[in-house]
Amino acid sequence: MATAASLSEPTVLAHTKRRLFPDDEPNAYAVVDTQFGTAEWLAGQPIPPDVRRRLAPFNHVRVGSGYPDLVGVRSLHSEFLAVDRFGEQPPLIAVEAKGYSEQRTVDVEGGVVQAYDRLHEANAAYVAAPVGTVSKSARTLARELNVGVLGVDADGTVTPLEVPRVVGNRTSDDATAIRFQATAQGVADKSFGLNHPKNYLAYPLAVYHDDDTGTVLADRVVRAVDDARKGAAFLGLVEERPDRVALTSLGEEVVRFALDRYGSVDAALDSFEEWRRSRTRFYDLAPEWGLVTRRVVWAYPATKLLVEELQTMHDDGVTDPSLVDLVEWLHVHHPTFTVELFLRGTEAVRSRVLGADGDLRAEQLEDGTVYHSPTVFQLKAMLYHAGILTDRGAEPHRLDPRADVWKLREALRRVR
Repeated sequence: MATAASLSEPTVLAHTKRRLFPDDEPNAYAVVDTQFGTAEWLAGQPIPPDVRRRLAPFNHVRVGSGYPDLVGVRSLHSEFLAVDRFGEQPPLIAVEAKGYSEQRTVDVEGGVVQAYDRLHEANAAYVAAPVGTVSKSARTLARELNVGVLGVDADGTVTPLEVPRVVGNRTSDDATAIRFQATAQGVADKSFGLNHPKNYLAYPLAVYHDDDTGTVLADRVVRAVDDARKGAAFLGLVEERPDRVALTSLGEEVVRFALDRYGSVDAALDSFEEWRRSRTRFYDLAPEWGLVTRRVVWAYPATKLLVEELQTMHDDGVTDPSLVDLVEWLHVHHPTFTVELFLRGTEAVRSRVLGADGDLRAEQLEDGTVYHSPTVFQLKAMLYHAGILTDRGAEPHRLDPRADVWKLREALRRVR
């Protein structure tokens, strides 16, 4: 029989996360609640480091009227769902874990009720518990409430005992942040790689060119072809498919602009060759391309939120906000999104910066190494080159968060 130590709640959750959200799964993302970032769960029994690593990243995500132990987005296999597909978007999944307590009891039915509450916003909800503790009455209750039941064995095996139907629901701001991370444009475990937008705008032109995309880009724009492709996908200019890289509608518009202004992509790429190694703000160096950059960057989901909140801060008298000011402000209004966008997803960083209830430890925000490079370095550089921000980005190890300014280049005055 499994012991309290071997199948405590964190261990049950770690096994469940590994089964539902394997590391190599594309377009999937999951976070575990910040309460599991603690050093120990049962008195005198530290959470093993490998379990903490499997649980990371941590965030405090509200779904329904509470905070599930795990929330994520992924297209699950049919063994876990009563249907094998859910429209065009993968379902938002909530999991409540139950493990052996200090009294060696497991409240599975209570977990079923908690999971049921998450169905107000999640598309599928589960309770995960040691397989030997799941009673017939708990399974009956789960079937009646459309909650999935996952039985977890001491060796890590996770068996679906009851599978739920997928339901459609409204999406909260918190849930939207997790969905965002599961897309090609999410910043989790990704990086632009290059910090000048011209390298990404050139990629659709190279795709449209008659010659080999990689050769055209390497010879005329930048040799880091893989980084340029990933960044172009990150910005929604291209879509990486199994058999090829395809232009999106936004990427097609970039090509149309080049054809209209230059007559051919070859002529447009001649200009890109001239801009190699230039550090001048792109908006000033090539104003028309700067406007194109602005349109592309504005289509990136995080840009609108950042600009709107920076404008609100300006209206409230915070005219030269530092990175710390911005993160603290955003966390009040959009906590889940702020954590996902700005903080690295490692167990060490999230545990340092976030309390058990998801609150920020403000003093930790003064350490530049806790920040996510794709946001504070590359995305900020994009916003600078697009003429949106006054200052360019900095790599986290060179970052002074109190001195790093996030100021709108053209903040609007309040209209009365």
